Amino acid sequence: MTVQEATVAEPVPPPGRAPRRALELVLRIAGVLIAVLAALFSGLLELFLTPLRVGGVPVGVAIPAAVLANLALAWFAVTTVGRRWALAPPWVAWTVLMLVATGYRRTEGDHLVDARNWVALVTVLAGSLAFAVYAYRMILRWPPVPPR
Repeated sequence: MTVQEATVAEPVPPPGRAPRRALELVLRIAGVLIAVLAALFSGLLELFLTPLRVGGVPVGVAIPAAVLANLALAWFAVTTVGRRWALAPPWVAWTVLMLVATGYRRTEGDHLVDARNWVALVTVLAGSLAFAVYAYRMILRWPPVPPR
């Protein structure tokens, strides 16, 4: 009598949470990185739009661009990461870029954000306030009140 070897199929692991959590972590990190890079890009774009003039008159295109872009960045960061703290990295990146640009002196001797350029100053103020308003509105609606 011969003993036949039983064919043993490899057990299929039950669907676990480990691969899912790893994927969520990667997506959250990617969301934060994309939001920070987009904040730096929009900040540079807004800095280049501040000296824009038409017929010698400054055009304040950078101001609504800063407000709209920063509101969109705040929404994107919080939505992709799913946490309220995700608002901080793009806000910090954008603010640090603006502060560095304020203190940076070009070879000609002038600043990127000059105290005599009201468009640049209002852009810095309005852009930072856009992040602050989004954070404030998030605080007001968090946590949701459960129905009774």
